[in-house]
Amino acid sequence: MTSFRSCLLVGVAFAATAGSAFAQTAAPLPPPAQQAKPDARESTTVGDVEIKAAPGEVRTSIDSTSYSLANDLQAKSGSLADALRNVPSVDVDPQGNVSLRGDSNVTILVDGRPSGMLSGDGRAQAILSLPADQYSRIEVMTNPSAAYSPEGSAGVINLITKPTAPKQGHTATGSLRANIGDNERWNLGLSGNYQKDKLTLSGDLGIRHDLGEQTSDRIRERLDPLTGAVLSTTRQSQDVEGPSDVLFARFTADYRLTDKLTLTGELRGNLIDNGGEGLEAYETTNAAGVVTSRFTRDGDFGFSGDNIGATARAVRRFEGAGHEWTNELRVDRNKGHVSFGSEYDFDLPAAPALFEHSDNRFMLNLLGFTSGYVRPMPDDGKLRAGYELEYRDVGFDNGTSRGPARNALVADPFVTNRFNVNQAVHALYATYERPFGKVSAQFGLRLEYADIQLNQVTTGIEADQSYFRAYPTLNVQYQITDAQLVKASYSRRIQRPPPFLLNPFVSYQDPLNLRAGNADLKPQETDAYEVLWQMRAGQTFYQATVYFRDTDKAFTEVQSDLGGGVLLTRPENLGSRRDLGVELVANGPLTKTLKYNASVNLYRQEIDAAGLPGAEDRSGTVYTGRASLSWQPTPEDFLQLSGFYQGESLTALGKREAGGMLNLGYRRKLNDKLAFQLTARDLLDNFGDVSTIDSPSFHDRTERTFGGRAVFIGLTWTFGATPKREREPTFDFSAPPTGG
Repeated sequence: MTSFRSCLLVGVAFAATAGSAFAQTAAPLPPPAQQAKPDARESTTVGDVEIKAAPGEVRTSIDSTSYSLANDLQAKSGSLADALRNVPSVDVDPQGNVSLRGDSNVTILVDGRPSGMLSGDGRAQAILSLPADQYSRIEVMTNPSAAYSPEGSAGVINLITKPTAPKQGHTATGSLRANIGDNERWNLGLSGNYQKDKLTLSGDLGIRHDLGEQTSDRIRERLDPLTGAVLSTTRQSQDVEGPSDVLFARFTADYRLTDKLTLTGELRGNLIDNGGEGLEAYETTNAAGVVTSRFTRDGDFGFSGDNIGATARAVRRFEGAGHEWTNELRVDRNKGHVSFGSEYDFDLPAAPALFEHSDNRFMLNLLGFTSGYVRPMPDDGKLRAGYELEYRDVGFDNGTSRGPARNALVADPFVTNRFNVNQAVHALYATYERPFGKVSAQFGLRLEYADIQLNQVTTGIEADQSYFRAYPTLNVQYQITDAQLVKASYSRRIQRPPPFLLNPFVSYQDPLNLRAGNADLKPQETDAYEVLWQMRAGQTFYQATVYFRDTDKAFTEVQSDLGGGVLLTRPENLGSRRDLGVELVANGPLTKTLKYNASVNLYRQEIDAAGLPGAEDRSGTVYTGRASLSWQPTPEDFLQLSGFYQGESLTALGKREAGGMLNLGYRRKLNDKLAFQLTARDLLDNFGDVSTIDSPSFHDRTERTFGGRAVFIGLTWTFGATPKREREPTFDFSAPPTGG
């Protein structure tokens, strides 16, 4: 046992000097047919910062793994991106793009349901901006059951909001959180719960002010396709900075109409407002190194987005535990607006100044209905069945205008257009789960009919896609001993192209980069296989997973040279992609007061892209890791060092180089209701990325750094009645029953 732990620790230490923040996990969220309920087992005394009687470090079910944010110090003052980076299997790049085991096609749910803000065109911006402290747990499902949508070839990340009822014995509780950081960063959060008789009210309100900084250097060489000689070289540098403001609010009311019928209503909303200024410089030299063009682009940018949603739910319970019928209606409206205003000053060749303004708007209306039935069956079996409808109305309105003065701009028809998408998905699903001695099995089947209508309003071109698919799932678990089990799973998954990837019209990015969608882009389909071994050895948890994903018609972004140093990026369906990997997770005590949490993921990546212009079949090995050390020298003090490392990975025409981040946190409990906290994100201030593109006609290298270092100090105050503390707070290493 000791040798296994030592080997794993050495391997993770080699992968990253520090990794994910301490994750204390509660029970996983039930499938959509059930409703997420408060988890009374998570007991805290200072705003979820002191664990007294939580369940084990990692809590698993037959088809999911759940991680708690209760003791993740970065999640207390950071963004959703900060919290996700601390979860095994999950990566978030500097621009907010989420990937799961190297695959960026990830579905993100909130309490088991789609979110307008986290599924639209502005998802990356929302992940970088939304505060993490509104969530209590993060659930990862790489092979979810048929009760979940098969959308997302990599799997599902389910964000679970904080419990909506006071803890047992309370009528009203709440917490107030305030953090102040450097560079005028700050955030505030207020949560409250109230219960009386049959009514339970809860709410969250948060506001966050942050600062965004980015510098980038890009070198693009045009090549002679026959000889490889450099024909011209363009250098582009960028330096931008701007504030970010986010407002989040949620209000929920539960009313127990009878002992068998509960009604729930929820209102929620997010507002995001980012802006700033930037300066870009461009210079082009010919094959002899002589400068042929030089100009600057000075301007301002802005992003504003909002999401407003409501949910109405009725849960009818029948005789017998776990026997219920849930009906739910959800509506979300998500809007976003990205604007750029620029002034070009031309040095060589000399020319009058040029002014430019771009407006890119998107809109998403999301309507969802779910009717789910859960029934206990003989021999400890369980049946889940239901119907789901998801309707999306998506619109894009992109425009760019240019002229000799700010008040004399004329629209450029080449990059000005409107595009609408209507998508309806009807689904019937059923899963059946029961034990067979030491073996437990869950069988599932989901039937979906998708109807997608495309309307390129500017050109008057309309198109449609419709198809029927069956998605089987299988999860099997074998209990070797009380401490050990193995699980095997299979699922068939689909990734539908996001609507903006279907718009064939060209949109403007900057003078050297244009983007277009592909109306002929087909959904990609993935067969995912996993075998998992898990052991709880006293106070320590080990998990090893071998996985294989085989993806057909995988889509990826492909760049083509339009001449003059301008690239057009357009998505295409790859022939196939295969990922074969192993993931190791371990956590537990090193001493009575020192705890570790580590994971490492190693996988072989194969891309069949020989059919794309300038591409060829490629393969490589990717290595990522995260680790943390949590030290509690006294009941009042808690120190945490965490970080992650993301290894080099391949694209169809290039690669993304390795990078990582190191974080530090400290918490001091002042009394039963008040705690002090200090967090430092990106201690080395070097978070960034490097990407390259290689083709016979050009070579492109982009290096970006983000002003990620941020230091916060704050206080958390818990109000309302607090139960008497039975013992001094320490790490809780208890192991819950296996299987969730």
